[in-house]
Amino acid sequence: MATNTELYREARDLLQDLARDYGTAVARFRWPSFGAEFNWAVDWFDAVARGVDRTALWIVEEDGSEARYSFDEMARRSDQVAALLAANGVRRGDRVLLMLNNQVELWDAMLAVMKLGAVILPTTSALGPNEVVDRIIRGGARHVMANNADTAKFDRVPVDCSRFVVGASAAGWTSVADAYAHDVPATPHPGTAPSDPQLLYFTSGTTSLPKLVEHTQVSYPVGHLATSFWVAARQGDVHLNISSPGWAKHAWSCFFAPWIAEATIFVYNYSRFDAAALLGQIRRAGVNTFCAPPTVWRMLIKDDLAGGPGQLRELLSAGEPLNPEVMDQVRTAWGLTIRDGYGQTELPLAVGNVPGMPVKPGSMGLPLPGVPIVLVDPVTGQPASEGEICVDLSRRPMSLMTGYQDDQARNDEAMAGGYYHTGDVASRDEDGYIFYIGRTDDVFKASDYKISPFELESVLIEHPAVAEAAVVPAADELRLAVPKAYVTLAPGWRPDRDTAVQILRHARERLAPYQRVRRLEFADLPKTISGKIRRVDLRRREESVATGHRTVGEFRDEDFPELRTVPRPQAR
Repeated sequence: MATNTELYREARDLLQDLARDYGTAVARFRWPSFGAEFNWAVDWFDAVARGVDRTALWIVEEDGSEARYSFDEMARRSDQVAALLAANGVRRGDRVLLMLNNQVELWDAMLAVMKLGAVILPTTSALGPNEVVDRIIRGGARHVMANNADTAKFDRVPVDCSRFVVGASAAGWTSVADAYAHDVPATPHPGTAPSDPQLLYFTSGTTSLPKLVEHTQVSYPVGHLATSFWVAARQGDVHLNISSPGWAKHAWSCFFAPWIAEATIFVYNYSRFDAAALLGQIRRAGVNTFCAPPTVWRMLIKDDLAGGPGQLRELLSAGEPLNPEVMDQVRTAWGLTIRDGYGQTELPLAVGNVPGMPVKPGSMGLPLPGVPIVLVDPVTGQPASEGEICVDLSRRPMSLMTGYQDDQARNDEAMAGGYYHTGDVASRDEDGYIFYIGRTDDVFKASDYKISPFELESVLIEHPAVAEAAVVPAADELRLAVPKAYVTLAPGWRPDRDTAVQILRHARERLAPYQRVRRLEFADLPKTISGKIRRVDLRRREESVATGHRTVGEFRDEDFPELRTVPRPQAR
């Protein structure tokens, strides 16, 4: 009988062998079945990593310092961290919140938690203390790991958690550095079943707190075989993905997809984006496959691409639709085509422009092998050439989430009618290519970050001047979209510059930088007869304004130089 490693490799190799034969890949690929047990960190990563001195992780800092870690080192380092965690009470099924940056300890910890059969709650370090408390309580975290600089964010956590600190020691926290001082045996298989939980991600909605998405031991680790097919990295390649830890895309393309291919993960850390510096690193490191959100691609084309693509072979983009003119400029300069892709926290890459197939401008591509995508007419509930992007649950892909934790009503809605509903609307042409139209709800993206209007509005209405607020995307040349707030003032407040700067300062002090309200306009909000705000009217108003122009009465954060001194987000 074939081992889990052999079954996984067989599926991986099939997709690699058919990387430029899309039709055959779709026809022949089947999700592997592992029986009673599966653990990606043991059954795949350790199996391909032990004794291998090729570079698995290569981290370069802004000051030019760098560190490389082989596959064998990553297997052993994660064993050491796993031993430390286990000695301090981390058990199979426990939930471990990780708040780390792009540093080797993040990869060590992710592998270590997996090896123990515990559950990872990835968390961005951009969160403030209140968000940390919310995630620990709703996520059921029993253990946390964070850098020393972030330990104060956990001071108000009202539940008992074991705490692990990276960097300088902190009172009441166990030092992760202690793990690396001990030689330990290989971590044994934890006996996790394929259906056991492995990852819990928070993702934003429009009218509620962030949702908690559960993934199993196979939905991400095996589901990302499709992502790896799209990325098209090979053993020995160097892969770079621009993404921040804590978000699903980081796990997609800074963890699973490249290591599925046995490629090197390359990381370049910087405090402020510098296109020339990034391009220099890509060429110096010999990066072969490169994925970036459209915001980064738009900034790159503003720099000089004349230096060439170096060793780049595959260019990728995900997170939001990519402008055709960006693709044209890169193709003209480098002779390479950026391939767009589509997926969600709930569903790893499901549609993409795959290797070997023509790329149609404006299209997100074709359904990936193993992912039965259907466009469903929202009125009839039947398949159509235009409708909501859905997954046929009669052929449920291994990559789909288990569901939203503790939210049966939302699960029933998401899985209604025999389909998983993504909430995105698209059209399909005669060749099967899918073209994105928009969201069915109000969530939008700014600089590749998903923005929930509800979260921003909740902060805005805390200010005494704000009676009501509605946040919608406003067109922006660099970020594609930025949050704009329409505000109805409370009695006694004037719709002037002083009021605007007070509200913007209030929001800056309480929101993460990626959530920043960058534009503001005072207005009476349009409503339905039942009193609900019609954000669709405000969105249409913004869409009617040409990029680079502003509406009368609009205030922008760049109008207020005094806002640049506003401190980092604080507890609220």
